[in-house]
Amino acid sequence: MNKVGKRVIVLVLVVVVAVVIAIKQQGKNPDSEQAGAANSNTVTIAENAAGNSKKAETENLPRLVDLGAGKCIPCKMMKPILDELKEEYKEKFKVVFIDVWENPAKAGAYGIRIIPTQIFFDASGKELFRHEGFYSKADILSKWKEVGVDVSGPTGEPGVFERLVAAKTDNRPKDSICYMCDGDISPETLVTVRTEKGDVRLCSPHCYFIMYSCLTAGKTGLEQRVSVTDSVSGSSVPATEAVFLYGQDESTGRPWVKGFADRAAAVRERTTAGGSILALGQLQAQELSARCGFCERACYPQDAAEVIVDGAIHTWGCCSHCALGVAARTGKDIEVHEKDRLMGEPIVVKTLNGSVASIEPATAVAWFGRRQKPDGTWGSAGCFHQGFFTSADSLKKWVEQNPYETGKLIGIHQALADKMKLSQEQIQKACKIGECVPK
Repeated sequence: MNKVGKRVIVLVLVVVVAVVIAIKQQGKNPDSEQAGAANSNTVTIAENAAGNSKKAETENLPRLVDLGAGKCIPCKMMKPILDELKEEYKEKFKVVFIDVWENPAKAGAYGIRIIPTQIFFDASGKELFRHEGFYSKADILSKWKEVGVDVSGPTGEPGVFERLVAAKTDNRPKDSICYMCDGDISPETLVTVRTEKGDVRLCSPHCYFIMYSCLTAGKTGLEQRVSVTDSVSGSSVPATEAVFLYGQDESTGRPWVKGFADRAAAVRERTTAGGSILALGQLQAQELSARCGFCERACYPQDAAEVIVDGAIHTWGCCSHCALGVAARTGKDIEVHEKDRLMGEPIVVKTLNGSVASIEPATAVAWFGRRQKPDGTWGSAGCFHQGFFTSADSLKKWVEQNPYETGKLIGIHQALADKMKLSQEQIQKACKIGECVPK
């Protein structure tokens, strides 16, 4: 046999030995902690070139390994989250992504069943936890905290901001404050509802229909106890005897409603202001035509957040937090389109499997309006006191401009998580009131 033939045989034997070793490594039990540590160390060595000067600096950090693929939809949604974590928490833990389609050998070492899968390792390489499917940024950070890894102080967190004592004492007379929205009541649009416990005063017919949509009892014959203001004389008129002029603002599209004791007066007003003349029943049907997809409260689409359910069904959220609540009520993925309450800039939130998948812009935060109860505990201040903002700075400016507001800044991830914790029974009762009770 010549020298060339001998060399070929030697090379073939080397290749065969290498393949056998590889097969044996693939066949090891991936569920074993020791196997997991050894295999993960192998991946680490493969991923870090020999002589990399940064290896020593990060060798003792915990690791998050995400196994996915470039064309998998939930994997695509994980990518911006992984990129943010890799940058914002580079001093806390390492983030490693493995494309299982491009690197099947590496993927096999982890014994995964589906993609994406996230595996948490401590600094020694011991597996701490694994999760299958999409995993939100908030959930990942929460898990790191749970296993004892300090993830405080990242650049991506909105920080702490709250105001539990109003900047200005509300000295307005109680009968000048709207029962529903806490806004000022204009004598020209006052609506009064008579109850056994006193009069409920509302700033407009719209707030009356919001209240009506929230009632769980006492609706029968309610309209007989409602009076509206005549736009001409300023006098009080029974709602059942009044006629209404219903129109929309030319620039915003937001509806407006004026009440009249006399139809002829409404016709004269229509010649200059436009709109349609409606009786109470017609007006009620119009006002109740748009409802919040979470709490069923009447709302104007111009004031509400648009919610797209499963990429097909369109509904509304009467406030930012109720918009997120649609995910809890339906159990579906949603897309929320809301506006910054200060500047009106667009904010888009997408969910996947009950967690936030993406936020645009990434700096957006939520205001959780809170109010202290007579017993000293704290509860929600109501839908009129919640909102999204493109940044913490925008939120703080809005709070400064609204001295009566009390509450705190929270992440949109937390706002969604709070809604997802609600039971279906709690959701059915959300934003409901049992009776008309004056303040």
